[in-house]
Amino acid sequence: EAISTETANHMTIKAHLAELERQHKALEHEIAEALANSSTDDLKITELKRRKLILKDEIERVRHDHAL
Repeated sequence: EAISTETANHMTIKAHLAELERQHKALEHEIAEALANSSTDDLKITELKRRKLILKDEIERVRHDHAL
């Protein structure tokens, strides 16, 4: 049985969202490790936090655009 285009799109969006959330969680973990390691420079931590924020914004945008 063929999957409707709408269902396929919804599945693709959910997979995309799951991947964004996985990356967000990985960055969260990386930031925690960087903060625990006093030799990590502030610039790197700032960059990680910036990337995490961009991902968070993207997750919110996808959820909003697709009412998830």
